[in-house]
Amino acid sequence: MRRLPRYGFHGHTEKLNGRLAMLGFIALVAVEFKLGHGLLIW
Repeated sequence: MRRLPRYGFHGHTEKLNGRLAMLGFIALVAVEFKLGHGLLIW
């Protein structure tokens, strides 16, 4: 039987984190496109 770690990287949480990161990146690109300039410019 395979032992699962108590903490650290799990398949489900890694997929969720990746999907949320992609969603955040797409939202950032959409906002920058709508405003006409980058949000990360000082």
